[in-house]
Order: sequence, then structure tokens, then C-alpha cells
Amino acid sequence: MQITLLCTSPEHPVNDWLARWQALHQVNHDITLCRDKGDLPGGDILFLISCSQIIDAATRASYRYTLVLHASDLPRGRGWSPHVWALLEGAEAITVSLLNAEDGVDTGAIWAKRTIPIPAHALYDEIHCLLFDTELALMDEALQLISAGCEPVPQPLHFHPTYYRKRTPLDSEIDPRRPLSELFSTIRVMDPQRYPAFFRLHGHIYTIEFKKVTNHEDN
Repeated sequence: MQITLLCTSPEHPVNDWLARWQALHQVNHDITLCRDKGDLPGGDILFLISCSQIIDAATRASYRYTLVLHASDLPRGRGWSPHVWALLEGAEAITVSLLNAEDGVDTGAIWAKRTIPIPAHALYDEIHCLLFDTELALMDEALQLISAGCEPVPQPLHFHPTYYRKRTPLDSEIDPRRPLSELFSTIRVMDPQRYPAFFRLHGHIYTIEFKKVTNHEDN
């Protein structure tokens, strides 16, 4: 099959996973990684992974299937950065949905879902590993489902959909007057390279990065 991966951010950490998936499946499929919808070649499957562009119906028509990977239990959690918002709300697990792309944001029929527990101690890079591994598994599942002639299921109408807004740099600001034990759950989900947690104090701005060290006991 002719498969296109569209990830509009070259800096996004998922790119290492996409390169791995491309190398694994390139033997049996013709796979192209694109950064802009204007470069899409058309084909059988278009995967949208961490894509910030709107893919209109005319663009989708150049593919048999246009599929989105979205880290929420749809129809709950439509919109931007759903797994970050959910973890900030206290979620202990993340559901990743594989769905059809439609004109309405995250409204398409569902092909598959997978739920992964997120340990309370996990930092952003560990969360990324769990999330991106699950996304690759769903991409594998998509190939199997399409080859088997399966069809997606419309999102249930009896669940009221919820939406998350797009995050801004200000969403990473924390209050230095609060104890670290209260701030940990917020700081741990912030990517220190792309949207670091920060605070203002003494007329300056400081960023924070957590690193997990090996457990040890004092002798």
C-alpha cells in the first residue's frame, strides 16, 4: 500500500517513533513522511500524527483512508493536547483512539481504542514512550483492519462530547509559593524542550526540568 505519515512538527518527539515504524514497514509498503499537507502525494492511507493542519475533504479524497491518532476516549476529550489535559485533571490512564478524519474536529468513526495506565511517578519522556508505543500499535492494527475489510464504528451519540482548548506557553507557568508535592503532577507532564514549566521570582523567569534517578538507599 501507499502510506503517508503527516507530522507537521519536525521537533516533535514522536518523530523517532515514526522513523522506526517507517523502517519496519517499508519492506511491504511505500511509506512517505510529510511535514505539510501541500506535499501529500495521495495513496491508500494517510495517518495524521501530531498534525496541526486542517485536512479538508478535497485533500482527504486523494486517499482511500485518512486516519487520526488522538489521545482521548472519544467523544470525550476532543481538541488539543488531550493526554496532557487529562493527566493534569488527575487521570491515571490514557485512552488512544484511531478514527477517521472528518471536517468536524475529532468527530470521525472509531476504528480502535487502546487504554494504557500512566504511573503517578512517570515523567514526560516516560509518558511519551507509553503513548507513542501505543500509537504505533494502533497504526499496525489499522493495516490489519483495512486488509481484513473491517469498517469503523460511529462515535456514540448518547455521550456528550467534551473539548480541550489549545495550550499556550502560559499554561506551563506554576506558582512558586506552592509546595513541590502539589506541583509535581503539573511539572512532570511539561516537555522541557518545547513547553517547559516555569515560574517568576525576584524579577526573573526560571524553568524547571525533572530527571528521575535510580532508587537508592543511604548506607
